[in-house]
Amino acid sequence: MTNLSEHKVKLFSLSANKSLAEEVSELSGIPLSKCEVKRFADGEIGLNIEETVRGHNVFVIQPTQAPVNENLMELLIMIDALKRASAKDINIVMPYYGYSRQDRKAASRQPISAKLIADLLETAGATRVISMDLHAGQIQGFFNIPIDNFVAMPILVDYFHKKLQDQKLVIVSPDHGGAVRARQLGNALHAPIAIIDKRRPRTNEGEIMGIVGDVSGRVAIIIDDMIDTAGTLNSAVEALRVAGAKEVYAACTHPVFSPPAIDRINDSTIQEVVCTNTIELGEDKQSDKVTQLSIAPLLAQGILNILQDKPLSSLFKTRQR
Repeated sequence: MTNLSEHKVKLFSLSANKSLAEEVSELSGIPLSKCEVKRFADGEIGLNIEETVRGHNVFVIQPTQAPVNENLMELLIMIDALKRASAKDINIVMPYYGYSRQDRKAASRQPISAKLIADLLETAGATRVISMDLHAGQIQGFFNIPIDNFVAMPILVDYFHKKLQDQKLVIVSPDHGGAVRARQLGNALHAPIAIIDKRRPRTNEGEIMGIVGDVSGRVAIIIDDMIDTAGTLNSAVEALRVAGAKEVYAACTHPVFSPPAIDRINDSTIQEVVCTNTIELGEDKQSDKVTQLSIAPLLAQGILNILQDKPLSSLFKTRQR
């Protein structure tokens, strides 16, 4: 048991990203508590919390990337177990929010799955959710419990400032919806922005229509919240090179990297894809062109601030360069 600011605290990791949880544990000084997760012969999930959590402030680290349904169900069962074991608070650290792209009805008979996930977490017994760079800000309004949307922008800014500080840059949004994100990075790096004008004929496919802005002779950084199959990314890289971009980099928070993303990245002319470790990359998703930056210091300090009733906003300030 760890006592911080007179709080009894426990930190758990489930199956999705144990390496991130171990790093958060080391940086926060909160040891990982023991929890056994098992699968029955028919695929059902079972778990056993091997320590008392009665009266504790509990934090559970579990992003919900692929296999999203397995990881989500594992998390819901853990929340139920903690609630039934009389945990005082159940704080879910879910850096990647699965189903976040289904945040609205784009057609008449479609679900709003991001809202369904929020309802499931609350019904199971979660008392707070900590996520990172939600696909849409309105997802915060789906909850009736506190939700903290951490941002990775300061981490990305620091990396690119050190790597490309002497270069003539342009920050590129892959679509009109990401212009605000591109402007934030552009302001921090004192660079103009450009916008890819595209339409999406089918899911995971983007057709480039044109580029709004001047990229000629500049090093372009494409910024997005996530990269899934990298189809849109590849098309954007080709369009930027044709438009005269000197080099092309990409940055995102969530490296979803569904097949054939890695093949597309390796085969493209992109210099580097910079992402964070909200999602743990297996061996099949490794590439010399991919660089992962750790969000563990941010999460660790965020957990400590929550326990000590300190504000979180200071953790997300991007320093102007």
